[in-house]
Amino acid sequence: MILEALGYEFFRNALAAGLLASIACGCIGSFIVVKRMVSLAGGISHAAFGGIGLGYYLGVDPILGATIFSLATAGIITHFRNQAHQHLDTLVAAVWSSGMALGILFIYLAPGFAPDLFSYLFGNILLVPFENLVLMALLVGIILITVTICYNRFVAVTFDEEYAIVMNLPARAIMLALIGLTALTVVMLIQVVGVILVIALLSLPAAIAREYSSSMKTMILCATLLGAVFTTSGICLSYILDVPSGGAIILIAAASYFLVILGRDIRQHYAERKG
Repeated sequence: MILEALGYEFFRNALAAGLLASIACGCIGSFIVVKRMVSLAGGISHAAFGGIGLGYYLGVDPILGATIFSLATAGIITHFRNQAHQHLDTLVAAVWSSGMALGILFIYLAPGFAPDLFSYLFGNILLVPFENLVLMALLVGIILITVTICYNRFVAVTFDEEYAIVMNLPARAIMLALIGLTALTVVMLIQVVGVILVIALLSLPAAIAREYSSSMKTMILCATLLGAVFTTSGICLSYILDVPSGGAIILIAAASYFLVILGRDIRQHYAERKG
């Protein structure tokens, strides 16, 4: 059945979108998990819903609106985090609720019916057109180039931001770049798993990879491979069972995460008993 599905363009596009999203998740998700800013991705994704609503209201591509809102949210969070010395979780809560409220308001005011709204909320990777694949490939290219150039600085700020400041690194600019890349990754993932489930796909592969990685580079590679496995298996399961693709991808990722954590606890328990 899967071999037959490969004959359809939409299925091949879905697999390509999943692989591109996995690369972005592996690169950015690893830094986010280590830096303990997972909630940041959720805040940006829900704030992006305001951009989706604005797109419907203005009659433009909702993804364009989501991109603008995501990047603007990244800038706002970084500014208030640096200048007002606000805690990240408080800022995330503020932009999370504000973005969702604006999205609801704009959609309510938009003339007519909002088509494909469900797919933006929960994702539908099987409907990603070739034009969006080109955009996703461009965003992945930007992410890979930036991470490659700034890798050592990202690592320094991720593990110890205060030490990076002491070493005269532009920590605030580096954090702005990292949060900006997170915003671009969120926009990509909205098309794959939707606004509601972005935080899971961005964090779960990296969280699993961290359990088996001894370096940041290994973690990024493992997270990318795991993301590819989750998205590909979720797409196949979605096609076979005729269920939503976003939900299938996240359930597979979440089940894998819980199995890894359970396995770790069992190993620790037996190690303590033997000790």
